[in-house]
Amino acid sequence: MPSPTVPLRDTPTVYGRVTRVLHWSIAALVLWQLFGMTLRLIFGRQPVVSFFVGSHQPVGTVLFGLILLRVIWAFANRGNRPSHGAGLVGVGARLGHLALYTVMLVVPSVALLRAWGSDRVFAPFGFQVFPARTTPVEWAVGLGDALHGELGWVLALLILGHVVMVGLHEGMWRDGTMARMAGSRARRG
Repeated sequence: MPSPTVPLRDTPTVYGRVTRVLHWSIAALVLWQLFGMTLRLIFGRQPVVSFFVGSHQPVGTVLFGLILLRVIWAFANRGNRPSHGAGLVGVGARLGHLALYTVMLVVPSVALLRAWGSDRVFAPFGFQVFPARTTPVEWAVGLGDALHGELGWVLALLILGHVVMVGLHEGMWRDGTMARMAGSRARRG
């Protein structure tokens, strides 16, 4: 029997097509960013590393837009989304997702704050968003320098925890968590 078409919007049993596209697009782009920064930490400024690091600003800009869309879409669908479950596991899932969303929003926000206060032009894709300042806004640059990279690695740890929990849901509890985001329909637990 063919599986039913995944709906556009979220339902109590599955995440819809829009949520899935946003989720997996953001996941791929965040991994791209983390991969590039990992290469930079390991190898320094090498030509192949420069390719990844050179894409950091435009990819980050696209990511921020997708993250904002994801948050808006999540709020628009909040009454129809699959439940995180009851009890301590459900509370943990809600808190984990809240942490992911919060850090995903803060990481690019502090980068934008740093770009706004910087003495360098911020022009992803060649379109100037912030001009170069003759005198940098030290608190903005300092805050961005202090938080952007470090919170990026916190995001990496949160993503790792997210993946581990999906593995537990699938491997131990067999509750169809992965199917709600990646498969055609959720299994009934």
